[in-house]
Amino acid sequence: MKNYSTRYNSIIKACVLFGELCICSGLFYVFYLWAQFLGKHDELVASLSQVLIIITLCYLVCAIHGGVVLHMRKVYPYQIVMRVFRNIFYFSILTGTLLSIGKFMNIYTLYFPAYISALFLTLSIYRLALRAIIKRFRASGKNLRHVVLVGSTSNNIELYHELTDDPSTGAKVEGYFDDEPNSQMPSQCQYLGRPEDVQSYLKAHPYIHYLFCCLPSRRSNIIVPIINYCENNLVHFFSVPNRHNYLHNRVYFNMIGNVPYLSLRTDPLSYPENKFLKRAFDIVFSLLFLCTLFPIILIIVTIITKLTMPGPIFFRQKRNGLNDKEFYCYKFRSMKVNAEADTLQATKDDPRKTRWGNIMRKTNIDELPQFINVLLGDMSVVGPRPHMLKHTEEYSKLINKYMVRHFVKPGITGWSQVTGYRGETKELKDMEGRVIGDIWYIEHWSFWLDIYIIYKTVRNAIHGEKNAY
Repeated sequence: MKNYSTRYNSIIKACVLFGELCICSGLFYVFYLWAQFLGKHDELVASLSQVLIIITLCYLVCAIHGGVVLHMRKVYPYQIVMRVFRNIFYFSILTGTLLSIGKFMNIYTLYFPAYISALFLTLSIYRLALRAIIKRFRASGKNLRHVVLVGSTSNNIELYHELTDDPSTGAKVEGYFDDEPNSQMPSQCQYLGRPEDVQSYLKAHPYIHYLFCCLPSRRSNIIVPIINYCENNLVHFFSVPNRHNYLHNRVYFNMIGNVPYLSLRTDPLSYPENKFLKRAFDIVFSLLFLCTLFPIILIIVTIITKLTMPGPIFFRQKRNGLNDKEFYCYKFRSMKVNAEADTLQATKDDPRKTRWGNIMRKTNIDELPQFINVLLGDMSVVGPRPHMLKHTEEYSKLINKYMVRHFVKPGITGWSQVTGYRGETKELKDMEGRVIGDIWYIEHWSFWLDIYIIYKTVRNAIHGEKNAY
């Protein structure tokens, strides 16, 4: 009975991979016929069968490495699509390299990118459709997983709802064990006895698949025998940490050597490879800009600024950066020289702004010298916007978790700026929304998210933003 779950998941994985291999080769054959119909006979250098073998093997390697998540009890559509995207991304690199180096196919035409795009769309639909079928199958009462809970703290109460509120998870909670019945537990969850009775219950009910235990560690004399019984009788044991008495947000499991610990958030930029990728992109991107477009923009800005207002071309202001370290942030000066530049935020009809300065702010031109900060290492192209020292001092006392945004380098643009939190913060809720966006960015950073934010920034600059002033 216990091995049925493993066999069931293995069958799903095998069916998914087999179906995807058929789609991968079948779609390529369709595109091959399409190319033949258009009269493009030079796309393939080798025979069709050779190319099909290569792309099938390459996709098999990438799909096995990427894995299948749609069979999991709790998984969201975006997670399924992102897994497909990752598989296709590696597949396109591996296949393109082999086909190009081996001179099997000309990949530098529209044919190959069109095939990759169509494959991503088709596989996404395929996996989402399979997920819908599996959810309906489980919701009908098939492929159930029988669960018992040990302990009835708020964590296990919440876990009960996660397992039972959505029938498509296919979980049936038989009940819970605790020193005495808990009135906070839902009435549908049956009280099964004291923790000392767990082993006898499991012996009498050998169909139990999962056991979730939230007893405190001081009761190890009870927990350890339960673990040993589960390990020796094919019951999956899970320890549920009691954290709701001091933490109410999601936490993440980590290991230092053999020592487990929980962190408050994921931090992709804490990994050296991600730091390297982001820094390498910053250097290349800022160098390309500073060596090409920036000199032309600098000449134009210098001429117009000198004609419209007295004073320096650049404006330099101290701001808070990575780990709250202070640095000088560079901008094109968009205001008249004034004594409140380091303490007073720009407003919509600020009399300190000039007409030319207003144009620069609307189009983000005033921010372009910050690519110098990026090259120097004080900033990144994308990240939370750096604030004035006065604002950091004030808001850090008013907004919970405000300083979290300083765990990464500040950016020329950021997630909050492209999602509506750019410009003046008239009310406290405006800054709170910005901080929430900054923390979300830190937790969900990826190279492709940075690219998307850059695209949105350019798009907003072209179309104009109402908060850009």
